[in-house]
Amino acid sequence: MDYDCIVIGGGHAGIEASLAASRLGFSTLLITQNPSQIGALSCNPAIGGLSKGNIVREVDALGGEMAKLTDAAMIQYRVLNRSRGPAVQAPRAQADKYEYQTQARLVLEKQNKLKIMMDTVTDLLTDKNSVAGVITQRGHRISSRTVILASGTFMEGKIFIGEYDAPQGRLGEEAAKGLGVSLRRLGFTTGRLKTGTPARIAAHSIDFSVMEKQDGEEMFPFSFDPKTFIKRQSEPCWVTFTTEKTHEIIRKNIHRSPLYGGKISGTGARYCPSIEDKVVRFPQRERHHVFIEPEGITTNEMYINGASSSLPEDVQHDFIHSIPGLEAAHIVRPGYAVEYDYLDPLDLYPSLESKRLSGFFAAGQTNGSSGYEEAAAQGLMAGINAAMKMLNKPPLVLGRSEAYIGVLIDDLTTLGTKEPYRMFTSRAEHRLMLRHDTADTRLTPKGRDVGLIDDSRWEQFLKKTKTLEEIKELIAKRKQDELSGCLHPNYPAELTERVLLDIKYEGYIEKEKRFAAKAAKMDVIKLDPNLDYASIPGLSSEAKEKLISVKPLNVGQAARIPGVRQGDVALLIMRAKRK
Repeated sequence: MDYDCIVIGGGHAGIEASLAASRLGFSTLLITQNPSQIGALSCNPAIGGLSKGNIVREVDALGGEMAKLTDAAMIQYRVLNRSRGPAVQAPRAQADKYEYQTQARLVLEKQNKLKIMMDTVTDLLTDKNSVAGVITQRGHRISSRTVILASGTFMEGKIFIGEYDAPQGRLGEEAAKGLGVSLRRLGFTTGRLKTGTPARIAAHSIDFSVMEKQDGEEMFPFSFDPKTFIKRQSEPCWVTFTTEKTHEIIRKNIHRSPLYGGKISGTGARYCPSIEDKVVRFPQRERHHVFIEPEGITTNEMYINGASSSLPEDVQHDFIHSIPGLEAAHIVRPGYAVEYDYLDPLDLYPSLESKRLSGFFAAGQTNGSSGYEEAAAQGLMAGINAAMKMLNKPPLVLGRSEAYIGVLIDDLTTLGTKEPYRMFTSRAEHRLMLRHDTADTRLTPKGRDVGLIDDSRWEQFLKKTKTLEEIKELIAKRKQDELSGCLHPNYPAELTERVLLDIKYEGYIEKEKRFAAKAAKMDVIKLDPNLDYASIPGLSSEAKEKLISVKPLNVGQAARIPGVRQGDVALLIMRAKRK
């Protein structure tokens, strides 16, 4: 056996997967088409945001790397939704995209038991119903005990700019051809999804004087162990708006869009529409926000957030120049759409292991999700669970009341997706228990149990836990309105604030815990994944079809499948208890 684990793809899922597997002691090979593009922020140069910031801190609490990479590359920091309740607040950072890539590659190159190889995987090696390795474009046959697929938008990828299209996963980067065909030959269910990105423009060609300046807040580390945190001068973002002329140009040329001309068959994300989508779907809107964001401190390029497009380049030039402040903008890179193959996540167990091929895991956009943060979370969990499989230990599966990561993976593997899945705060029914500042309390013990939290980090966590308990005891003795003066000189302000929030929402949190405990009782009732649902009398026809497709591991998961009714759940409970 050449390796214990092979990871396909050097994006955010691939980074976390390869680091987790190698840090847990397994020889790991990361195969990527271009090592120089490891950790590329392909779309917006930002990490975090609503619910996504929570995910980044959860990844960090479990022993992952994304928060540390963000801290090393941060050029602006903000907490979103400060005017609203703490359950829906989340941190967001602008990142220097090139520094982020540099740091990501350095971490991988320094990691013991991890090697990087430049090649393209085109097929899998199998042994009966188990994965046995990979075959690459250059003819290498590399054996391994486990394989993690994290190919992002590159698997059979194709980009579109108006009438132009090319087999690429990113502009200027060759698609990973052959692997999608091989997976279908092995019986995997695949589909096509679509995403897009806006043009990048030169900062010196922008008139910032007519735009609204958007400064960041005082920088604060994403990681609970901020050794890599570099506090730089904060870089501003800028806000402008489309105009009626912008919309007129787009409407006049909509027939030249590959999205509306029928060239693109993949489903795009409803929540992140292109500028042509916005104009068509919201004709009553006179203008749309456009955010001008820096790509980094060593580049002149700026990202036009809110103006994603796959229109021809001449049309992109015209509508960009109709936006206030961008009349003389020089376009460095055009916007484009990318269509790619993804695996149906219903083919995966909650551990992210394939139901079809033992030892084969999938993570990130390959599973139908979108976003760097969602990809990193899945990559980390796939890497952990590949290691757990090789150790003959149970997989780490997070509950919906334990983490946004738990909600993300449960949604994908229980509900499936026909469009790029993005995490929202509203998807988490127990969001009050999933605040971003409590991620370490919720998940660091789990990271310690699997082996990703070292002694130094664990001692730091125990010390912080003790401090939080001390603050809580002091609060119990003193009136809340006296606390700031009494406690701030002795304790970090963020810890005092966290305890005050815990106390303020204690009643609601206890209520949420009771609901979560009630739901967890059904998760304890296990189901055989190979159960013959077609032979169970009394189950509705729709329930049988959905249960056969999902193969739930417990009654709780079965109950969350659309089309499975309460009566069907009762029958499953009775059968499980008889067994």
